[in-house]
Amino acid sequence: MTRFTPHITVATVIEKDGRFLFVKEHAEQRIVLNQPAGHLEMDESLIQAAIRETLEETGWDIEISHLLGIHLYTAPSNNVTYQRVCFAGRALQQRENYTLDEGIIGPVWLTRDELLEQRELWRSPMVLRSVDDYLSGTRFSLDIFKN
Repeated sequence: MTRFTPHITVATVIEKDGRFLFVKEHAEQRIVLNQPAGHLEMDESLIQAAIRETLEETGWDIEISHLLGIHLYTAPSNNVTYQRVCFAGRALQQRENYTLDEGIIGPVWLTRDELLEQRELWRSPMVLRSVDDYLSGTRFSLDIFKN
């Protein structure tokens, strides 16, 4: 019997002055746009992972304010299922000369319309869904997380 093991990932939606923080990166042998996102590591909470991944991929320190949603997504490129825990937060400050993770081109701030114009670069449909969840007012308290 094959055991089903989804990969647990986190992502953040960070909005500032009507623009959203995205990451331009090399993935799947192409350049893609995604929210700051990545895998949960051993001995860290989901919130800690979201803060760490955002810093590592964008150089921005953030504060998490809410949970936006928990989604399952199976990537057609590798047939891996990801459980994506998406958070909303706010940008605090960008660290100057911060060394970003390997494969990261850099952070970009885009409006929703600008994101729509670059649909061919989306890493997955979760990119727009997360922004739309945020814009619709979806918010869940962080009190739901118990460590």
